[in-house]
Amino acid sequence: MRINRNDLAAAAEQGVLEPRQVEPLWQFFQQQGKDQPRLQFSHLLYYLGGLMAIGAMSLFMTVAWELLGGWGILLLATLYMVLAIALTEYLLQHGLRIPAGLTAALAVALIPLAVYGLQQGLGLWPDDAVYRDYHHWVSWRWILMELATLAAACVIFWRYRLPFLLLPVAVTLWYLSMDLVPFLFDQALTWELRRDFSLWFGLGMLLVALGVDLRLGRQPDYAFWLFVFGMLAFWSGLSFRASDSEWAKFGYFAINLGLLFIGTALRRRVFVVFGGLGVASYLGYLSYQVFADSLWFPVVLSFAGLVVIGLGVLWQRYEQCIGARLRAVLPARLRQVIETGD
Repeated sequence: MRINRNDLAAAAEQGVLEPRQVEPLWQFFQQQGKDQPRLQFSHLLYYLGGLMAIGAMSLFMTVAWELLGGWGILLLATLYMVLAIALTEYLLQHGLRIPAGLTAALAVALIPLAVYGLQQGLGLWPDDAVYRDYHHWVSWRWILMELATLAAACVIFWRYRLPFLLLPVAVTLWYLSMDLVPFLFDQALTWELRRDFSLWFGLGMLLVALGVDLRLGRQPDYAFWLFVFGMLAFWSGLSFRASDSEWAKFGYFAINLGLLFIGTALRRRVFVVFGGLGVASYLGYLSYQVFADSLWFPVVLSFAGLVVIGLGVLWQRYEQCIGARLRAVLPARLRQVIETGD
């Protein structure tokens, strides 16, 4: 629940607070939330600038960098990393944790480029593929770069404990889940194998994210990006499974419905978003395939939609009670993390 100044003023009018307490309490809440990501202009500029810098050194890297040669790429990437770490230290000294997280993430995002340059310089790069392809091609040749990125990210996270550092970690794990398939299975590589590997790897990431939640809590929320990319890998692998069985398709619907309840119990919106997409895709399948020529399907579905709205009203009324019942079956530590954020 978010509290604004009008809430405090209303509490003072009802005698819950002394009027003289409103302003100091509001300033206290403002100070407490200054390092929490919110939709305000300064934070928007932070993220826009940070993502531009990270994108320039990763997604939008041009082929012209190859003219520098391996050692030139390594030198330039190292200089950028030193600058990013220096900026991180400076920003933390001034209490600016959000932009510090972005500059620290930039340092991590430069690790693959530095490793690529080192391999090129030592003559260990296996073929004529270029760094620009790192974010576009699935290939075993990127694995060393990804492992080095994860190792460096662990060191930098141990030093700074900034939540945004988990974004490049989550992206790298997602890349690794795809690149490991051709490395481990070689000749047996098929689309189905990639799909299933993504599903199980994503499930593993979700379990790791849950472990981070239990270990570090949500103040700040370290597990957020791990949940996002874990769910992306898991849900993609699940959604691309093809079957002619109506029961299998209904099972897909049931799993996504379960994600809605898991998201409610854990208070994680990412489960709700992907679960909602899965439910919507199943209903779309029923509409366009199973009941394409049925006169009654739109009527029944619209009635079901009204029922869902009614359930939403009931849910809002009894949300606290339902959430408490769902969380009652969870371990005590996880309930503490969800309810207090600690």
